[in-house]
Amino acid sequence: MVEGIDFYYNEEGYMVLTEHYHLNKGYCCGLACLHCPYDHEAVDASRKNMLLDAWKKSGDGKEKN
Repeated sequence: MVEGIDFYYNEEGYMVLTEHYHLNKGYCCGLACLHCPYDHEAVDASRKNMLLDAWKKSGDGKEKN
């Protein structure tokens, strides 16, 4: 994995996987990743809604992909 292409570190120091990484992986893993290009298809609906609402409120929404 290459920093800046496959991942980056957010302000809190956590590694965040990029859309590029997920596209190369080829499927949604179900962990509700921020940059999931598969519309979070494998994420449980209740968790998906909760996380998407939280991302919108924090300004970390999917529109940044």
